Amino acid sequence: MTFRLFALIAASLLTWSCTRHAANLPAGRRVNHPSAVAAAMRRQTVNAVDAGDGDVRVRALRQKMAAEPGNLAVRMELARHYEQAGYPELAVEHYRLAAARFPDDVRIQISLARLLRGQELAGEAAAGLDRFLEGRKSSPGLSSAWSWLGILRDEQGELAAAERAHRAAANLRPDLDWLHNNLGYNLLLQGKNGEAAAEFRRALAIRPGSETARNNLGLAVASQPKEAILHWQSVSDPATAHNNLAAVLIEQGRYQEARLEIDIALGYKRDHPAALRNLRLVSELDGQPAAVRAARVADPGWKRFARAVGRAVVGIETRQTNEGRPTASR
Repeated sequence: MTFRLFALIAASLLTWSCTRHAANLPAGRRVNHPSAVAAAMRRQTVNAVDAGDGDVRVRALRQKMAAEPGNLAVRMELARHYEQAGYPELAVEHYRLAAARFPDDVRIQISLARLLRGQELAGEAAAGLDRFLEGRKSSPGLSSAWSWLGILRDEQGELAAAERAHRAAANLRPDLDWLHNNLGYNLLLQGKNGEAAAEFRRALAIRPGSETARNNLGLAVASQPKEAILHWQSVSDPATAHNNLAAVLIEQGRYQEARLEIDIALGYKRDHPAALRNLRLVSELDGQPAAVRAARVADPGWKRFARAVGRAVVGIETRQTNEGRPTASR
């Protein structure tokens, strides 16, 4: 019997029991506390959660853990089971018990930190990783723990401390692209764009197909628009690339330049959703109408050649019927 079914039966019994006894009470008498049946049913429900009563898998794992207290895999599996079943508090307690019994195992520390972060306890998670890493001999196996500490510090706005953690992770495993990408993103948050670009390039040297690193590199070199556009176009399309640059310019308060980039983006794709959203946003910010004349995008060479042949033969040229119209209105 699953816990949910057990809880439903318990609720039904409580309703029936309370209704029945209320009918037999003398007039004017009031009950100021739960009945013994209700209290017993609530206690059984709590016990079911605590002990996994009715969950065959939990019962088997608990029995195996009692028989093999040194089996870390069983303890971790039980904690994950509670987490997946929707009981993160119980999962946290089991990870903590496992950490106390196996204080040198980095996997427990990372699992515990990840779960605490999911419960919006990033500060507690970071403090736990700090204690674990303090004074430990650096080894490649600790790179993930350092990386998680950096991520948690980033999210708390402690960027300098986060940078130290990200650098420790990347130094331990310089062959992992995502560690360089994470360090680069931290540097980008600090406004150290040149150093950030160098880390993104290291990530791409390890894994050239990394879209995340390529997009981040575009952000890092946004002061050089042509290079930024090239990076973004390599992982998306021209409209998205120019819209990305527009977003950066909006954030910098350079609204007129942002409008020009939105104009180009809509010239490539007149119904580009993100570009239209940015157009509305920049209109709200600068107070100007949300209407842009989309610049004509140069046709491929074969189209220009075909038109030239057409003019030479019949003397006519077809035109885009929508060319030059406003791309959007507020």
